[in-house]
Amino acid sequence: MIRTLKKDDWFHPDGFPIVVERRDPQEPFGLHAHEFMEVVLITGGQGLHVTGEDSWQLATGDVFAIGGDRPHDYLNMDQLRLVNIMFDQNSLSMEPMDLSSLPGYHALFRLEPAWRKRHQFQSRLRLSRDELAVAMGYVEQLEDELLRRSPGFRCIAMACFMQLVGYLSRCYGQSKSSDSRALLRIARCITHLETHFADTIGLEELCEMAGMSRRSFLRAFEAATGCTPIAYLIQLRMTYAARRLQQSTDSVTDIAYSVGFNDSNYFSRQFRKHYGTSPRAYRQVQ
Repeated sequence: MIRTLKKDDWFHPDGFPIVVERRDPQEPFGLHAHEFMEVVLITGGQGLHVTGEDSWQLATGDVFAIGGDRPHDYLNMDQLRLVNIMFDQNSLSMEPMDLSSLPGYHALFRLEPAWRKRHQFQSRLRLSRDELAVAMGYVEQLEDELLRRSPGFRCIAMACFMQLVGYLSRCYGQSKSSDSRALLRIARCITHLETHFADTIGLEELCEMAGMSRRSFLRAFEAATGCTPIAYLIQLRMTYAARRLQQSTDSVTDIAYSVGFNDSNYFSRQFRKHYGTSPRAYRQVQ
């Protein structure tokens, strides 16, 4: 039976949603899942990263994110050393940040985990020695704030964490690996969708941006995100529309146009499909 690591057992009682755990070296742990996400930095040694039936060789500088519902383990370890940055994605909102403008963020934290089997982990981020040193500098600052927990630590620890995420995302965006570059092309399309969701966006435009045929792009996009580009775009528009309904007194029609719909009735139908209620009713209960 696969163990599931619980938030209550790993996170501080004060509820702060980030934890740093060093493994120097990593000891046998067994196949496990967790109620949170992890960013893993391999700082030394070698080992085999196992996720279900698949496995990939790890080396110093490898960085990857893994979701809580994906069981994983480490085998054949030879002085494998790593740092886990655990975070509760449900309590840690990154939406106000401009991470959506970084293709490397989408690739590393959202797409690469879904493509591991497809690319046999060749799309992973591998930091150079100098890049790893910079990343570990952010980790050490974060670790120090979490250890001391002095007044204001939440603000500073969050800043350290966001610096690390931003830096790793930029590093991924500069990757020379052909598999990583392929994933980044999809990530750029997602960046475009998230930053221009209110505009008219055609499938051919996205295919050209990705440098793929229509068939290849649709197959790759769905493999990476689990849905079609149109479904992804509509979900983005619904998310922003719901936020506008909560935060403004603008009319439903104005909100519909502001997020890219030319027909307020069609917008209302899509909104009900996604949220189970009409835009007006949604506003009243928020």
